[in-house]
Amino acid sequence: MPYGGRVDTEPELADEFDRAAGRYDLLTALNPGYHRHLAEAASALADRLDRDAPCLLDLGCGSGSSTAALLRALPGASVVGVDASVGMLARAAGKAWPDGVRFVQASAEALPELRLGPVDGILAAYLFRNVPDRDRDRVARSALCQLRPGGWLVVQEYSVAGRRLAGLVWTLVCWLVVIPLAALVGGHPGLYVYLWRSVRDFDATERFARRLAEAGFVDIARQDVQGWQRGILHTFRARRPYAPEESRPCPAE
Repeated sequence: MPYGGRVDTEPELADEFDRAAGRYDLLTALNPGYHRHLAEAASALADRLDRDAPCLLDLGCGSGSSTAALLRALPGASVVGVDASVGMLARAAGKAWPDGVRFVQASAEALPELRLGPVDGILAAYLFRNVPDRDRDRVARSALCQLRPGGWLVVQEYSVAGRRLAGLVWTLVCWLVVIPLAALVGGHPGLYVYLWRSVRDFDATERFARRLAEAGFVDIARQDVQGWQRGILHTFRARRPYAPEESRPCPAE
């Protein structure tokens, strides 16, 4: 893909992540706050789960950084990491993991077909922005149906729509720091051009919260990170209702 080219389809995006996988961990390590924010998102999920050894889904696990964050927050958890990129999953699977961690190659849209069984919590870090707009409601609904009643979803995602200053900061950081750095370390800068554009095109935070509500989630809340990413990076929390009468039935229920 050319330096400023476009990623227009899901297979193309998975290919871009495959090509960037070799330098992805390096680039995230150079991102101030990246791992701290993942830890905060994992803790937001851990704080809402009652079980000592919960079953968790890491939806859009990438190279496994979010999986590691979940295990630090919940050392006894069983975790299934799902991602569409073969290259990213190869990086994740090549790391040392305790028993109870496994990885599955699939897109978020294919979640119902995986038949993973109900989980207590789901972390979706930097995932929904990569789901085509036409499929986001369906993926949100699939996440709800994957949860046990009372289970929690935590979504960490960039959004700058409707925030002019945040959008300007995001553009400056991407074009003056992130994209040149990716080129410098051989990290496939085309993926980070896509990153810049996808954040600018993603739902406003209010719109995404409505998607969660329309999917059937309750107790929806949002927390914005502090520092230079204030107004750019957000953590959403949402719960599947306990009582069946409070929500639409899921398939096979």
